[in-house]
Amino acid sequence: MVTIVVATTSDPASINPAYALLAMPGWLPVPAPSLLQQGIKSFANKNVRFLQHDKGIVEEDDLDRRWEEATGEAVDEVIFFSKHTAVSNRPALTVHPIGVPHLREGDVPPQGGRPGWAAPPDPRIGPWLRLLKKLAQSYNLVPEFEITLEGTHHGPITTKPTMFLEIGSTDEYWKRQDAAKVIALVSLGRTWARRWCCSRKLGQRG
Repeated sequence: MVTIVVATTSDPASINPAYALLAMPGWLPVPAPSLLQQGIKSFANKNVRFLQHDKGIVEEDDLDRRWEEATGEAVDEVIFFSKHTAVSNRPALTVHPIGVPHLREGDVPPQGGRPGWAAPPDPRIGPWLRLLKKLAQSYNLVPEFEITLEGTHHGPITTKPTMFLEIGSTDEYWKRQDAAKVIALVSLGRTWARRWCCSRKLGQRG
């Protein structure tokens, strides 16, 4: 079983965490010709598969199914990197499930998905929200950044447990490299994050 992490080059709050993720050791290109022909690059690191495309983050549906068909690997969950917007423009790091279950048949989803559909919420949303807060504190992003759980409100369509990790809420913050590093570390889970934070603290002492 593999975890898929998805980012798009069209969004700085998506591609910057992706660059931070790929800068960590262990990543190798993965041949997936059918996806590459569709403009989707792929990389592997242990049980994590990273997919990069150039469209809007909500525009590439069924990436979990498409990966399984292209590689034969079973997908356990899907994680998306994206920007967050808010009327307040307050800087934020957010986690949320996806779907538009409130829309009725015939409605046009404004940000992807299908009326009445929702992806299964990733069971790691709660633990990762707590991890996000700890990492944000270690990078001195709190209290400048709000750490929050959002409600579901957009696509793309998936069938596996899914969550979005987002940086908000304006261009200034979407491009923040420290926020991007935190999002990247969260996506690799607690073990990687603990190892990285420990090495970082040792480096600061040296």
